[in-house]
Amino acid sequence: MKTSVTSDDIHEVLACSGEKDPAELQIPIEDAKELLRNNDRVILVDVRSDGEMCLGSIKGARSVPPGLIEEEADKLSEDKDVPILVYCSSGDRSLRTAKKLTEMGFSNVRSIAGGFTAWLNSGGEMVIGSRFTVEQLDRYSRNMLLSEVGEEGQTKLMNAKVLMVGAGGLASSAGLYLAACGVGTLGIADFDRVELSNLNRQVLHGTADIGSLKVDSAKSAIERVNPNVNVIPFNLRLTSDNALNIISDFDIVMDASDNVDTKFMLNDACFFAGKPYVFGGAVGFDGQAGVFWPKAGGPCLRCLFPKPPPQHLAPT
Repeated sequence: MKTSVTSDDIHEVLACSGEKDPAELQIPIEDAKELLRNNDRVILVDVRSDGEMCLGSIKGARSVPPGLIEEEADKLSEDKDVPILVYCSSGDRSLRTAKKLTEMGFSNVRSIAGGFTAWLNSGGEMVIGSRFTVEQLDRYSRNMLLSEVGEEGQTKLMNAKVLMVGAGGLASSAGLYLAACGVGTLGIADFDRVELSNLNRQVLHGTADIGSLKVDSAKSAIERVNPNVNVIPFNLRLTSDNALNIISDFDIVMDASDNVDTKFMLNDACFFAGKPYVFGGAVGFDGQAGVFWPKAGGPCLRCLFPKPPPQHLAPT
């Protein structure tokens, strides 16, 4: 009794059903290049999303999202025998699209095996219809593939100016991720130096940085992650005398300080300057975070806590 199914069995079933073997609907990348070079009748179809398209495309490709292929198929060509090459990022969606077009009567459809990724890996040229450089597209591609970010969101990140007050534990995580995601300008205000006891949690700094200014150490760490970030160090303590002047050049203020007085001072400065104030605090295994922006109709920190708590209830 036969207990396993072989590829020959699958081919036989497909032949009996009239369906094409999926392998027959694929074309190797080099064969696709050859076809595009030697046949000017080939229709090249890109079935990726807009977010993927902004990362680059193959010259001459028509953009048809997979969900619209049935509506757009008749616009491709009246000739059902015309050669059609379909590609996506990896070859999976384009294979399904090739199958759909075949079912609709197109007889000469192939999906490019490996998709746009294989095209690039084989040295194929791409067209960039984007405001970003090739290096930026490569660095931020995973951000831009998120529908919540896309090209517009990445542009906003790269134009953003964030002031981070404090270069300790909270700033270590926030600063590295702000740099990695492409925030264009990052200010860092801190007046302290790196100590050995900082290193268990303040990952902006390393053993070689002990004794250095935290703002200098943080700047070096952030530039290692992303040299495109403009890091502006402020080796000083923010006070009511200088805070308004310093935060005026930034879009958002992120509070990574470790004392209550500074937090309330920053809240007040942001209130009067109309800046969003991102609050953060952590003690042991407990933490709090929030965003306060009265200018946009929300509360400020003093709406929740009208007065700073007693010192023994707010350990640093």
